[in-house]
Amino acid sequence: MRKLDITEIKRLTPEDFKEAEKNPLIVVLDNIRSHHNTGAVFRTCDAFACEAVYLCGITGTPPHRDIHKTALGATETVHWEYFENTMEAVKILKSKNYKLIALEIAENSTHIDEYLPEKNEKTALILGNEVNGIDQKILDICDICIEIPQYGTKHSLNVSVSGGIAIWTLTKKMRYN
Repeated sequence: MRKLDITEIKRLTPEDFKEAEKNPLIVVLDNIRSHHNTGAVFRTCDAFACEAVYLCGITGTPPHRDIHKTALGATETVHWEYFENTMEAVKILKSKNYKLIALEIAENSTHIDEYLPEKNEKTALILGNEVNGIDQKILDICDICIEIPQYGTKHSLNVSVSGGIAIWTLTKKMRYN
């Protein structure tokens, strides 16, 4: 096996990416404190051709050097919008018939492997604050709460890691189920 050189990897140009068909998935960041986490989510959303990233509350916005450091240019390719509060963003998404999916450890949550979105269903994945998670008022209006099972002593994963797992899992199910 041989590692491919960067010139051998067939990737879209930023211009081609902007014109390419996107997965009907918007990622909503609910008061994310770390610019590095925000940048990592941008990069993941680029990798899986997400429709957009909604930045809410205290979540940092581009341009910011720490977001840029981890996004590696994805803030220039992935559409994003800023909302002063998450409730405003999710109400708009709900009015546009997006299914609101919270990624959270909660009562009656659904194991991520058991959740099956409809093909091409418009979906908004909500990721919560690194310490407090998703605000309860936001959880109350979500259509479903999914959870990534964990088997160690910690109760959570880093938000950019859990977001990456969920974005990949949802994208795979949306495209191939």
